[in-house]
Amino acid sequence: MSRAFADVVGAEVDKLRTLPIVVATALGTVGTAVTVAAALVAAARRTGAAGVDGTATTLRTVAFLQVGTILLGVVGAAVEYGGNQLRTTLVACPNRLLLLAGRAVAYLAVATVTSGAALGAGLLVAGLGAGGSVRPDPGRLVGAAAYLVGIGLLGHVLAVLLRALVPALVAMLGLVLVVSPLLAGLTGYARLLPDRAGQALYAVPSPGLTAPDGGLVLLGWIVAVGAAAATTFRRLDA
Repeated sequence: MSRAFADVVGAEVDKLRTLPIVVATALGTVGTAVTVAAALVAAARRTGAAGVDGTATTLRTVAFLQVGTILLGVVGAAVEYGGNQLRTTLVACPNRLLLLAGRAVAYLAVATVTSGAALGAGLLVAGLGAGGSVRPDPGRLVGAAAYLVGIGLLGHVLAVLLRALVPALVAMLGLVLVVSPLLAGLTGYARLLPDRAGQALYAVPSPGLTAPDGGLVLLGWIVAVGAAAATTFRRLDA
């Protein structure tokens, strides 16, 4: 890693950790995991379930946790579009591709920590509900973390492409919360949507794709939107 790139990554990580909305989102994501896992454990007990599957319970929280990582991704890319901050940043780092890469790596660092902490907290709560007898499924839990980071990265590059926070956030949340569930009931091709494909990384049964195929489809969406975003960012004025 070059010194210039390391400096950009460090500056972007510092920026993210000092933004109140980023800190609140990260903490809120972990809190959501704890709350949802506790609610699922309580519901299982009320229905008289014989036991609590800690991994399955934790994975059911992902549908809620994805909102947090999407917000982290969008904010990390679009927070400077509200004023002249981006112009100042480009004066300090005129290499736009280096800036985009540094921001993406900074997001990946923050999102990975947040996702890992959230899933770990959810698993701990589920374990307490199961009397401490949880046997984690590392493969599925890592897949869930990869999905959370990946869907947030898609939001990140979409925000770069749209050059705005609100449209990118509305588009991503509309996709994962409204459009994708509706299309899933209408056509099998919905499995190729980024969130549906990404769910194959951890869901059992998978949504029509194997885990490697689902991961590749999600990655393909990220690369396609990211390429368009990088091209636009290089050519347009700040």
